[in-house]
Amino acid sequence: MRYDDFVPPTSRPGPRRRPVFAAVALAGVCLTSTGCGGGDGGTLPDDAEAGAARPSAPASPGTPSPKPSAPEATSPSAASTSAKPKPKPKPPARGPLTGRTVVIDPGHNPGNRDHTREINAQVAIGTGRKECDTTGTATDAGYAEALFTLDVSRRLRTLLEEEGAKVVLTQDGDRPFGPCVDERARIGNAAGADAVVSVHADGSATGNRGFHVILPAAVSAGGADTTKIVAPSRELGERIAGKFVRATGSAPSNYIGGDTGLDTRDDLGGLNLSTVPKVFIECGNMRDPQDAALLTSASWRQKAALGIAEGINSYLMR
Repeated sequence: MRYDDFVPPTSRPGPRRRPVFAAVALAGVCLTSTGCGGGDGGTLPDDAEAGAARPSAPASPGTPSPKPSAPEATSPSAASTSAKPKPKPKPPARGPLTGRTVVIDPGHNPGNRDHTREINAQVAIGTGRKECDTTGTATDAGYAEALFTLDVSRRLRTLLEEEGAKVVLTQDGDRPFGPCVDERARIGNAAGADAVVSVHADGSATGNRGFHVILPAAVSAGGADTTKIVAPSRELGERIAGKFVRATGSAPSNYIGGDTGLDTRDDLGGLNLSTVPKVFIECGNMRDPQDAALLTSASWRQKAALGIAEGINSYLMR
């Protein structure tokens, strides 16, 4: 099977549409809270005060002091330069996804490791009970899954917002830990999301490579009911899988999903408790050296975000 021609086995061909996100396909995205390209503003040059008036020599005794000169009037141009109005907030972009809401769920949280008691608390997931959250995995060199998921999720948010979508993140590095898996599901439900994607990376054995998309199984127990979201979630997952192959060049998992890149599970609270279409994507295996080299590359993470974004766009525009 040629992976560059990969199409999920149950995908249905749709009408030809214009390519999306082309202008930002491989562009770097500034994601830090302090901005890009600049420093801290720098220090004043040595001659920054060269224009200040120097003190005059003291007058000799008996010499009348000169009258102070009248202050110079400030020119209108100078006044306007020193008091520039603050720029207005940039209005939301309008595009093909205007009016659509997408929830992005960055898996785990960098702070989870410091809150083991809280994340080990058990929560109901419909088919039983499970930990509130986990720390996630990491590469052998120590690059944490929680940092990977935040980076890809922020890039994904930028791409979707440029297409006009309203994007909600379940966490943006702004919480000490979590949220718990049941709360992650509630965030998507409360937003009335048209699609929810939970971003992850796997921690399997060396030699296990590739990505896979996890779909919700049919669950109706313990307050969970996925009956209405199974079919649309599968379509969302199929479209993301197909676009992810094309954008990243990565192959579907060689250890899960039978080369389809799709896996169905009933033990994930984030899926079981969702009432809106939702999938997980494991973007690669952090414990395999070849996959880890991709996951730690900023340019590849941009491709990963692009593949997910195009999959979501394809699903919402069907």
